[in-house]
Amino acid sequence: MFNKTKSPAPSPQPRADNGSSIPPLPDLPTPGGPAASAARPAPAASARGLSTLSSDLQFEGGITGGGDLQIDGSIKGDVRVGRLIVGETGAVEGNVSADYVEVRGRVVGGISGKQVKLIATAYVDGDITAEQMSIDIGAYFQGRVLQGRREAPAPTPAPRPAAPEPAPQIIDMKGPS
Repeated sequence: MFNKTKSPAPSPQPRADNGSSIPPLPDLPTPGGPAASAARPAPAASARGLSTLSSDLQFEGGITGGGDLQIDGSIKGDVRVGRLIVGETGAVEGNVSADYVEVRGRVVGGISGKQVKLIATAYVDGDITAEQMSIDIGAYFQGRVLQGRREAPAPTPAPRPAAPEPAPQIIDMKGPS
């Protein structure tokens, strides 16, 4: 009466608005990809799913978290997540911070990340701080780009101790007696 079914087909990769696969970060395996194996437990990074703010939603306030987020609606507030994709219909008015940021829609505010990509349909008005940056032909960008790595500041040299003052000399000004 009950039959054991075969293992389910692997779930499809999350897709961006144009149907292309979302590139994984070098240090994070793709969820459900070849790195995930039934023989060993999946690391916490690959267990995360992609959260989506759909195109008919508007959100006011900040969003923070360590997961992956795709914005197809609009957000008025700062966004700080692990990976962020702003879809073609997505809009953010506020600062954005993530390890990986891909903009296909509109961002008015600063962007900070390790990898930042502006796709041809992107509109960005704000400064970008990134280790790696790419801008496709057709993307609109108004602002400054600061390329930087998150390194500890160089230590400042300790002040040198002052040279010891010579002992005062007593000079007899009376002359011979």
